[in-house]
Amino acid sequence: MGTTRRSTRPARAEPDGLLERLLRSPRRADCVTHVERRDGRPAEYADWPGWAPPELVRSFRAQGVVTPWRHQTEAAELAWAGAHVVIGTGTASGKSLGYQLPALAALLTDPSARVLYLAPTKALAGDQLRTVQQLDLPGIRAARYDGDTPPPERDWARQYASLLLTNPDMLHRGVLPQHARFRSFLRGLRFVVVDECHSYRGVFGSHVAQVLRRLRRICAHYGATPVFVLASATVREPQRSAQRLTGLPVCAVTSDGAPRGPLTFALYEPPLSAIGDDGGTGVRRSANAEVADLLADLVIDGARTLAFVRSRRSAETVAAMARRSVAEVSATLADSVAAYRAGYLAEERRALEAAVQSAELLGVATTSALELGIDVAGLDAVLLTGWPGTVASLWQQAGRAGRDGEPALAVFVARDDPLDTYLVTHPEALFGRPVEATVLDPANPYVLGPQLECAAAELPLAEADLVLFDGAEPVLADLVDRGRLRRRASGWFWTRHGERPDVDLRGSGGGVVTLVEQETGRLLGSVDHAAADHSVHTGAVYLHQGVSYVVQELDLAAQVALLAADEPDWTTAARSVTDIALLRTIRSVPGDGVTLGFGEVEVSTQVVSYL
Repeated sequence: MGTTRRSTRPARAEPDGLLERLLRSPRRADCVTHVERRDGRPAEYADWPGWAPPELVRSFRAQGVVTPWRHQTEAAELAWAGAHVVIGTGTASGKSLGYQLPALAALLTDPSARVLYLAPTKALAGDQLRTVQQLDLPGIRAARYDGDTPPPERDWARQYASLLLTNPDMLHRGVLPQHARFRSFLRGLRFVVVDECHSYRGVFGSHVAQVLRRLRRICAHYGATPVFVLASATVREPQRSAQRLTGLPVCAVTSDGAPRGPLTFALYEPPLSAIGDDGGTGVRRSANAEVADLLADLVIDGARTLAFVRSRRSAETVAAMARRSVAEVSATLADSVAAYRAGYLAEERRALEAAVQSAELLGVATTSALELGIDVAGLDAVLLTGWPGTVASLWQQAGRAGRDGEPALAVFVARDDPLDTYLVTHPEALFGRPVEATVLDPANPYVLGPQLECAAAELPLAEADLVLFDGAEPVLADLVDRGRLRRRASGWFWTRHGERPDVDLRGSGGGVVTLVEQETGRLLGSVDHAAADHSVHTGAVYLHQGVSYVVQELDLAAQVALLAADEPDWTTAARSVTDIALLRTIRSVPGDGVTLGFGEVEVSTQVVSYL
């Protein structure tokens, strides 16, 4: 949440000298190609809104939020007045208070009011639930509603929750298709919070944009017109992006009043690890190995650190290597290093999240699962293993350190890759340039068609509904021609009663493959169906929280992989072949020495063997 706080965290390392201590080794000093330093800034405060209930203000103050920052009050005032708002201030700027104030005030002052909170990750929804529970406000019944929620708790949430925390996937699959069971909730819906809205881009973002339009349509059916409040730390043109996502006029709050501590951001290229047989310069040391060493040294220095890696396997590998290095200094301290990634069981994820928040874990190797995850205040350092793909992700990850105006260290460690090498030797390509625009196309017919099917299955589509769905008429005509919808005088109807349209928002396809320990039948976790051939093929070595397993059998039809605990003295790496076929060119534009084309391609990837 941010804002003035009383500190309750344990003693911590002083970040100012962390980089200097990391560079004590001459080998490392030669690896730093650039150091960028950013000054801090003081906070800008504002008064609590006059409409905020006294008990709500008291609860925030009891949690250490003495006075709100200016942008928090500005966003809250706009939302309370009925304007749709996007809060586009920096990472760790307390955006959540900007939507919590009006949302919780509505719940406290109107027993029939309801609030829906949407997050791209389960971890973030869980973190928001803990925040609300800590406020201990009487009369506010908050509940999670996602894939980890047991059926009895789902029943309770449908009937009694005034604040429902979920994700777009569950809204799409579990709420809108059953809207009649959520009738009282939807009828009283006052606010819809869309957190980390910059993550909704590409095909996923286009689907989410249509899901939000379906939500607006169902709410209108029950007589509700909720206010949308969106939040993002790393998005260019937040107003335009939010309007495209929701289909509504949106006011943007972008003037950041939060304090920011000084940031030291180092670009780092691992050393050459060997001389080639031909006498050449050899190869560079693995970025994972280098990050594991850096993580271990930071933990030994008492610095709370996140190390972002590019894959689930890398998270396990980096955590295991760092633990071994820390154990050489202190066996007890080694227990404060762990991996965090998707694919763990719900109880494992929640235990790890609690350990990160309480500083029981000092070092965590993680995928992007924690990029948008829990509010881990007080981190000292962040390590980035290779280019995360966008400038927005770079700053989102780096911004996880230095919360509450504390100094912070970020180190970008290049992989042995041409793009990474270019970036660490050309700092102007990273610093001083804006983040990318959030690109989505809700009118894409391959997205719009399935979403219109979902909408018609929820409630027959009427002519008046088409204003919500840009470009719907030709797509509807095609759906009618293919027998997916039936046209009647009153509108368009879903033709397959008792069957739901099967639409995967994230485009991964195939669901998940469950991982089971063969000897005991114990459930270990899961992997996406599309990644199963690559990561849990028969014979693969699979790491899970530092324990190694060998896959005995992968049954894709049953969507299960059987694993046996083992400690082989080898690892495995799948080899795949990717083929890209150009199907047709729709249009092209000549460029400077190249031709830019827009068209259709078919991409196929096949795992053919493993080393």
